[in-house]
Amino acid sequence: MILNNLYIKFFLLLITILDYSNKLKIIKFFKKKIKNKKIILIDIGAHKGETINLFSQNFKIKKIFAFEANTEIFNLLKKKLSNNKIIDKLNFYNVGLGEENRKEYLQILKDTSSTTFNKLNTSSQYYRRKEKYLSLFKKNFKLVDKKILTQIKPLSEFAEIFEYQDIDILKIDTEGFELNILKGIKKSDLKKIKLIYVEHHYDLMIKKNYKFQDLKRFFDDNNFELKFKIKMKFRKVFEYIYENKKKIS
Repeated sequence: MILNNLYIKFFLLLITILDYSNKLKIIKFFKKKIKNKKIILIDIGAHKGETINLFSQNFKIKKIFAFEANTEIFNLLKKKLSNNKIIDKLNFYNVGLGEENRKEYLQILKDTSSTTFNKLNTSSQYYRRKEKYLSLFKKNFKLVDKKILTQIKPLSEFAEIFEYQDIDILKIDTEGFELNILKGIKKSDLKKIKLIYVEHHYDLMIKKNYKFQDLKRFFDDNNFELKFKIKMKFRKVFEYIYENKKKIS
């Protein structure tokens, strides 16, 4: 058990290192778009603060609104950031986000960065391969750790966020629940957002119930234009950045 946990941590650390070059390219893009100002960031799927740390190291921060649905990870997130120099500029929310108010089971995986509200296709090649890699030192290993009934709310219910007329970045990393979250934002609130940084899975492990064309149609319908995309290494996942055409400076 201990060996397997250590192996999982090593595996995830390796992925983080491999992703670092991508993150540098993403930060370079944002620096071209956002110059000499304090930024407002909405971080949905804040996990352990990876995005918060990345942006706080590279930008002046006015406000960050951090959402994390997994309570255990949420508590770890707050603890890890408790001594961060920007702690007074952080608002934390332990809630899931989606299109409407409801409760849904959150599937918490051993690899917590893959935790999702979506159902998993356990017969998919990607799922089986991932489970195999993470179970090197343990027999009968299961990728799903537990399921917890969790409250979901639309982002637009958080009025304190949209009191700001200029929100620089909305980042969504929620393992195939991205479109559900976008649909929970009122059009009047979307107009206040300059850049949306979102990922999309092309693997068959997650049953998203939508395709990339549906995501693209949403952005087209709301006057957002694709400005950047990059493939995550060794995964069928892309990260995209869309820009609000009506807020281009």
